[in-house]
Amino acid sequence: MRKELLRRHARVCLLVAAAVLASPAAGLAESTADTIAVNVDQAKLVRLPGKVATIVVGNPLIADVTLQPGGMIVVTGKGYGATNFIALDRGGEILVDRQIQVEGPSDRLVTVYRGVERESYSCMPICQRRVTLGDSDAFFNTTMSQAGSLSSSASGNAGAKTN
Repeated sequence: MRKELLRRHARVCLLVAAAVLASPAAGLAESTADTIAVNVDQAKLVRLPGKVATIVVGNPLIADVTLQPGGMIVVTGKGYGATNFIALDRGGEILVDRQIQVEGPSDRLVTVYRGVERESYSCMPICQRRVTLGDSDAFFNTTMSQAGSLSSSASGNAGAKTN
């Protein structure tokens, strides 16, 4: 009699647990945990199932997702906000549908306002200009021009040999 009572109690517990796991709230918690958080101008590696053939990004202005061999993807934050990506197999079946949340920089960012003009600096430990979405056009363009000139000079001198 006691064994039968214990078996019934165990069955009831299993049914309750199954009902809780199948509830919409459990799915909501799971989808929140599936959000990939990445900072602007940074990348994060995420492993997916090995059968992924195609990646579709909801808004490529917010994030870029690049498929690598072995089911690895690189998620790069491009702009602030949220988007999603969908991974498909060769037959077009959805394997993964996940959210991507792109957040602000995590470094020691200092924002300077000169009237309505905004400038961003990365201070680690010395403050240097940093291009950030939302900076004034003049600051953004000047900083990008200088960075391009520096990169161009470095590339041009990379092949030079000294005796």
